[in-house]
Amino acid sequence: MGDSGSTLAGRRLAAYLRDARQAVKLTIAQAAIAADISTSVLQRLETAEKTRLKARDLDALCQVYEMPDDRIKAMIGLLLKAGEKSWWHAYGDVIPANFDVYIGLEAEAQQIVVYQPSIVPGLLQTPGYALALLENGFPDWSNEERQRLLALRMERQVRITRRHSPLDLLVILNETVLRCRVGNNAVMAAQLRHLAEVGKRPNISVCLLPFAAGVPMGSPIGHYAMLEFEDPASPPVILLESFTGSMYLEKPGEVSQYVDVTRRLQRHTLGEEASRSLLRKSVEEYEQ
Repeated sequence: MGDSGSTLAGRRLAAYLRDARQAVKLTIAQAAIAADISTSVLQRLETAEKTRLKARDLDALCQVYEMPDDRIKAMIGLLLKAGEKSWWHAYGDVIPANFDVYIGLEAEAQQIVVYQPSIVPGLLQTPGYALALLENGFPDWSNEERQRLLALRMERQVRITRRHSPLDLLVILNETVLRCRVGNNAVMAAQLRHLAEVGKRPNISVCLLPFAAGVPMGSPIGHYAMLEFEDPASPPVILLESFTGSMYLEKPGEVSQYVDVTRRLQRHTLGEEASRSLLRKSVEEYEQ
């Protein structure tokens, strides 16, 4: 897709605009005429090539595509970020807080590596565990709102369980995840049992970093996800999350550092079999 110099934000914008145009059944030429922009500009947009399109022109294009206001704001935010190789997405800043850039990336990824120091990542969460997190995170939401978000989270897991071309997933969990209780004992027992079982799938590896490993990198490592794609025009991306936003890294030097971090963490994990044994032991402790 596009040239190899395209950025993550530009590629995501291109994908969303292509999908939106196809949803309203317009050709590139028809959409360009309706939005009063040139066909060549729209072609460059949809192939993530650099363009000098102004925000007001993108707004007009999104109106043609019948996008809601918050979606339009997200598209304009991506346009503003399109020139940056690595960028910070502050929740509610130029991109609305309810627009999840990561979900689109996850849907296109061929392989994902996740390191989690404290909780089970979303792709491996059980409904009970995920709901307990949502109840803590959104105490003012109605049960219906939380159930809707829970359904979306569970729907994402189809990518790792489907028969055809499932996502390859490597998850490295700090042993803290086993001790950090989310929900009640029954919720934890079910979650850890699920981790032990899902790790048997050929496309999924679950490895525990034990307390005995200490601090392999010499300093704390926060949660990160590394996504790789089949399309050679889409280089690997690193996601770093915090409470107030997400950082997306795609510069080769930054990515290579996290490739090295992953290798070093893996060398200190228990390995898959030993990790399953510790998970099963922890299940028994929660069931007592």
